[in-house]
Amino acid sequence: MELDILAFGAHPDDIELACSGTIIKAVKAGKKVGLVDLTEGQLGTRGTATIRLKEAEDAAKIMGVEFRESLGMMDGFFKDDDHNRTRIIESIRQYRPQIVLCNPPYERHPDHERASKLVKEACYYAGLKNIDTKWKGKHQEPFRPNSVFYYLQHFNLEPSFLVDISEEMEQKMEAIKAFKSQFYNPESEEPPTVLSTPQFLNHIRERCSNYGYLIGCNYAEGFMTQKDIIGVNSIFDIKT
Repeated sequence: MELDILAFGAHPDDIELACSGTIIKAVKAGKKVGLVDLTEGQLGTRGTATIRLKEAEDAAKIMGVEFRESLGMMDGFFKDDDHNRTRIIESIRQYRPQIVLCNPPYERHPDHERASKLVKEACYYAGLKNIDTKWKGKHQEPFRPNSVFYYLQHFNLEPSFLVDISEEMEQKMEAIKAFKSQFYNPESEEPPTVLSTPQFLNHIRERCSNYGYLIGCNYAEGFMTQKDIIGVNSIFDIKT
């Protein structure tokens, strides 16, 4: 399977919170999108890995993606090492995406930073023919994505570009709310977290609203690039 977009997240719900509007918009445009969670969120304060797996499946259905899978790395303890980097290379070579989305390089959660570095390096090394990998016993050909974009999460980093998700905002919120165990529930007896406060989902909406204001639309999502300069096919692709 060859994808237009392959999105990686350190934890289930990273993708939904940061870039699900962009993913939904791509799916609506007929693009093929796949999701890969590095971990199952095993250390999450609320819910369990089993619950979050089901929630992740529900969110994927709402977004309409081709598939969602987990690499099963250990939440909080996965390492920046050759083994984990190779597993990501295998996914990239298997799905051959034109665009990879991943966690930002500078973040509140250490897992997000580590995941960002692993994915970025894997995207480069996936193009080297002398790195041998196999998928279900079959040799994989080298492949390097055209672009790697970092979605923005907790920190207020400067975006390189913004994507208008005005028409996708409500579906984005629906995908986020699929993770019922993580967000505000007045009947829950589990410990409170930053995500479970009554205000958190409003903050997500307000941030998208602020990004939208910057480009003259209702809602948008922000992304960073590895490079200072972005190439476009046509000058008409640029919106200011």
